[in-house]
This record gives sequence, C-alpha cells and structure tokens, in this order.
Amino acid sequence: QVQLVESGGGLVQAGGSLRLSCAASGRTFGTYVMAWFRQAPGKEREFVAAISWIGGSTDYADSVKGRFTISRDNAKNTVDLRMNSLKPEDTAVYYCAVNRALRTSRHTIEYPYWGQGTQVTVSS
Repeated sequence: QVQLVESGGGLVQAGGSLRLSCAASGRTFGTYVMAWFRQAPGKEREFVAAISWIGGSTDYADSVKGRFTISRDNAKNTVDLRMNSLKPEDTAVYYCAVNRALRTSRHTIEYPYWGQGTQVTVSS
C-alpha cells in the first residue's frame, strides 16, 4: 500500500499563486507516476498534471498549461504542484495520485492510490 498526504491548499485571490505538496509513504519502492487531479463541486474528477519517475516527463491539462508546474523529488517521495495566475475556475479539491507505471496517464481509473485531497479556493 502507498499512503499519500497533500498539503498547501487554501484561499487565494485571482492572479495569485499556491504550491501544493504531496508526500508518499509505505511501499514506495520501484518506479511510479505521480499526478494531480482536481474535482469541483458537481463535476467529475479531472486530470491536472502528471510526472514520470524516469526522466521527469510531464503532462498537463490544456486548462493549466503554462500556469502550473509539477515537480518531484524521488529521494523524498514527494511531488509538488506550483500554481500561478490562478483563476476562479481553478477552485476545486486537489488530489494527489500514484500509479505504478513508466508512462504518465490522464485517466483516474489507472491510479490505485489517492490522497485525501486539499481544498483550493480562488476568489474573483
């Protein structure tokens, strides 16, 4: 089992920045993809960004490309999401997820391990 704990959410004005962090513990050996998803009220959970273990290959949803940056520290089993130029439509609960794979994926079904989520609220 892999346990994930997110931190760093909060309330910010439009145009502001936040940094989310996720720490993985438990059976974290081997290669795995780390990703961020988000879910707004009344909407399905959606992909935000992902980063691979080897080479740090990244993938971003079009809605956040150029504003968000995902990074990881393999030695510490952590992944960060730096969010700049935040918009009210970025308001959601953000979830960290892990998938034992070499390539990133945008599909929630491929991620067996999830954190409890952290709320991000962007005011206009």
